[in-house]
Amino acid sequence: MEKDVLFEVKHLKKYFKLENKKILKAVDDVSFTIRKGETLGLVGESGCGKTTTGRTCIGMYDRTEGEILYKGRDISTYKGKDLKNLRKEIQMIFQDPYASLDPRMTVAEIVAEGLDIHKMYKTKEERMERVYELLGLVNLNKEHAGRFIHEFSGGQRQRIGIARALAVNPEFLILDEPISALDVSIQAQVVNLLMKLQKEIGLTYLFIAHDLAMVRHISDKVAVMNQGRIVEMNETNAVFDNPQHAYTKALLASIPIPDPEKEKVRRSKLLY
Repeated sequence: MEKDVLFEVKHLKKYFKLENKKILKAVDDVSFTIRKGETLGLVGESGCGKTTTGRTCIGMYDRTEGEILYKGRDISTYKGKDLKNLRKEIQMIFQDPYASLDPRMTVAEIVAEGLDIHKMYKTKEERMERVYELLGLVNLNKEHAGRFIHEFSGGQRQRIGIARALAVNPEFLILDEPISALDVSIQAQVVNLLMKLQKEIGLTYLFIAHDLAMVRHISDKVAVMNQGRIVEMNETNAVFDNPQHAYTKALLASIPIPDPEKEKVRRSKLLY
């Protein structure tokens, strides 16, 4: 394993059995590495396998084949106390903040859920101090702690989801379409917050999305998925400025440019 590589996937496969003994190859021989402090953007159209890749990486789905290595060790070998610590170090943030947060719980209870499970505080006062600190990190305040999820906007809900994930001091976050359910005006705010937190805390991200503009903004490297496979992977600017695979070119050609003449020239260069 290369120096500073935090997370590595080798020849990952995730197949689903369908009716009539058919097999859906949702993830088919995917490999990538993510260095500590880096963001890998995983992009592709709906159904390409990117979300299944993320969920298999965190253990929500059992892999069919392949290796998933965290700090050089396959996550399937973690047991007992090691597994509990692994679950603290790797967290996931989901697409729909409303669906992933319990509407019966206050914000303080949601954010402190990981603290309670892992017994990370000695007193109730310490617990609430940590909750307030986490809310501050995501640009919310103490007054929000006693409210319920339905009282917040989509962007605020996603901030609460981020605070919950950060509560257990993770090193690696898998972000599954974290902005796709938000208004366009809010998406950049959330991405900028994620970048700020990464710089301040030293987080590492697998950023799964179909919004290519946001992926370019946040990612150090980009992997393009199509039909369960990574068809192109490179430094972000290389992928966007000089795409090699036909599928990548087609994806980039779908990004509109406000100037019709520039759009026409750009499309002709990408597609032909």
